[in-house]
Amino acid sequence: MSGRIRSRLSAEGGFTMIEAVVALALVAIVLAAIGTLVATNIRGAQALDQHTALIQTARMIASTLPRSGEPLPNDLAGEVSGYRWQMRASPFFGGGAVLPESRFIPQRIELRVRSPSGAIVAFETVRLQARSAR
Repeated sequence: MSGRIRSRLSAEGGFTMIEAVVALALVAIVLAAIGTLVATNIRGAQALDQHTALIQTARMIASTLPRSGEPLPNDLAGEVSGYRWQMRASPFFGGGAVLPESRFIPQRIELRVRSPSGAIVAFETVRLQARSAR
């Protein structure tokens, strides 16, 4: 009897080769899925980082425009840290007509910034330009 008990215990004592291969295949599938998820998150984080840098560059350029007392050229362009930009100023109203009693003339400002990777951001705003002394 003791021989039968030993043979039964040794037959039930571990994993078969098929069970080990199936377990390894499941682990490989889970690791591949996790790797894909991590790679996707890294690409998304890089895209957000590039977009943030583009927006910050556009804000920096807009903040360096001449103050309202200084005249603003109609077209400006330049490059900052590899980011190319172009700014265009035009009258806010079609013919540039404003109220005669107003101290300010509204101007429409268009700013376009292109990153080194080719992404573009465009801003459009209105700025009050002080009327020149008569």
